[in-house]
Amino acid sequence: MRRKSSTEELLSKLREDLLAARGLSTERLAAQIQEIGFQCQRCGECCRGEDSSVVVFPFEIRRILGATAMDWNDVVEPPQEGEWDSDGVFHTLEWRLKKEDGSCKFYAKWRCKIYGTRPLLCSTYPFYLDSGALSCSECRGLGRKIQPRKAQKIAALLKERCIIEICEAIALLEKYEDFERGRPANRGLCIVHDSEGEHRVITELRS
Repeated sequence: MRRKSSTEELLSKLREDLLAARGLSTERLAAQIQEIGFQCQRCGECCRGEDSSVVVFPFEIRRILGATAMDWNDVVEPPQEGEWDSDGVFHTLEWRLKKEDGSCKFYAKWRCKIYGTRPLLCSTYPFYLDSGALSCSECRGLGRKIQPRKAQKIAALLKERCIIEICEAIALLEKYEDFERGRPANRGLCIVHDSEGEHRVITELRS
């Protein structure tokens, strides 16, 4: 019997996770959110600082492009975490919203300039699902009264986000082609692997 490769094993696990995610109860999540409580304080702390990093998927990027008429490379950038191949090309996964002066470039004057098309990660903050369990990031809005309808909306978005994240991970793995590792070359050429395949971009890299 042929032994499963690590990729096949991971894909199998992701498909199991997808089934579990589709079975999540939004009613249960909403009840947990209500118990925790949350009310956005419009402080912008989640949009500012070096620790703020927003993962975005291709469909979310295109939604922002349609709303802003901006170019792809003006909206997102590759993460700095990755590996170099034997030709000195840097490889990384997924995209991040661009930052300016340490903050999200779309945050200005205490407001989000793409609020209507903001990524799911932003619209569900500070909540996230960890193996189906509700968790929270640090936020000064936690512990405050939340209306049932708002809690239900966040719960539905959390489930949607969880399903999409798993589907994106599956698509990425199915298209991903491994490469021979090498040393940093600092040439600026980067290959971003996402659910659509490979994207070659020029970016400033640190060694």
